[in-house]
Formats: sequence, structure tokens, C-alpha cells
Amino acid sequence: MKLREVAHSRTGDKGNTSNISLIAYHDRHYPLLLAQVTAERVKAHFAGVVEGSVVRYELPNISALNFVMSQTLGGGVTRSLALDAHGKSQSSALLDLEIVVPSDTP
Repeated sequence: MKLREVAHSRTGDKGNTSNISLIAYHDRHYPLLLAQVTAERVKAHFAGVVEGSVVRYELPNISALNFVMSQTLGGGVTRSLALDAHGKSQSSALLDLEIVVPSDTP
């Protein structure tokens, strides 16, 4: 299923860095995010967009993950010639990531 079915996202961008927070709708889905939405998988999902590193921060108290992606905005929102390349479009793209939800997950 698509990640958007178990989580929503918030974003921000500054300079050439994008920040995406991924928040589970229910605490029971947080372990799925931890297991399946790794920094490596996010970087692969954004191949050709993220030229720098992807760092994942875990926020278990709010069932969320935060991804900081460097060198991802074509030099920065005000410098890029790409249309709508800033963080908000990237958060929507992240929610298209496919995950596997075990049949016994409520």
C-alpha cells in the first residue's frame, strides 16, 4: 500500500536542504515506518533529486520520523529553475512510497 494510507507529512526547506516529517496516523503504525522507511530507501526514492545525504531522526513520542535531505533543491528554492521543486512537493512524493503492511496489523 502507499505510505499515505498510514501516515501524513509536513515539510520545510531552507537553502538547498529539504526537511520532511512523516507522522503515523496511529501509534500502531510507527513500527512499520521504523522498519520500512529508512534513510537509504528515502534517498533511493528521490534518486536524481537528492544529491547529498539523507539523515533520519526518530521521534517515538509522536510516532514520527524526520528526514533531512541535503543538496536537494537545485541550489535553493529561489535559485532553482525547476518548477515546484521545493519541500511541499517532495512530501507528497514521499507519501507515494510503497510499504508492506502485514495482514495481522490492525
